[in-house]
Amino acid sequence: MRPFTIKHIDHLVLRVADLQRSLGFYRDLLGCSVSRERPDLGMVHLATGTAMIDLVTLDGPLGRPGGPAPGEQGRNLHHFCLRIEPFDEPALTAYLQAAGVRVEPAENRYGAEGEGPSLYCFDPDGNQVELKGPVSSSAG
Repeated sequence: MRPFTIKHIDHLVLRVADLQRSLGFYRDLLGCSVSRERPDLGMVHLATGTAMIDLVTLDGPLGRPGGPAPGEQGRNLHHFCLRIEPFDEPALTAYLQAAGVRVEPAENRYGAEGEGPSLYCFDPDGNQVELKGPVSSSAG
């Protein structure tokens, strides 16, 4: 028997090519807040509700062992999902596109709370970010 149960995602760590550019995306555009900075590690911790996104520079002590920057043939991860509210696809798409962010049309997708609308966008390093709204009332 396992001596623990998973409660939720605590944090994820993204290796980034340009820390300021990534802060512009996650902090300024998406609304994450800086909870701690660790210049000695080339790291910034961002609060995202109940979880955190840690950004580490490619040339810092934590980022260097991962090799070159992610690209088309080698990404940090497939995607991660941020649960947001409200989910207004036209307003969200317009907001992100005005900031130069690549956005894909929304679809109904399954997540931790069930089936609901979400869209994919891409951060400055090409990481795919899913922005997910509430469970659809028509979902069973």
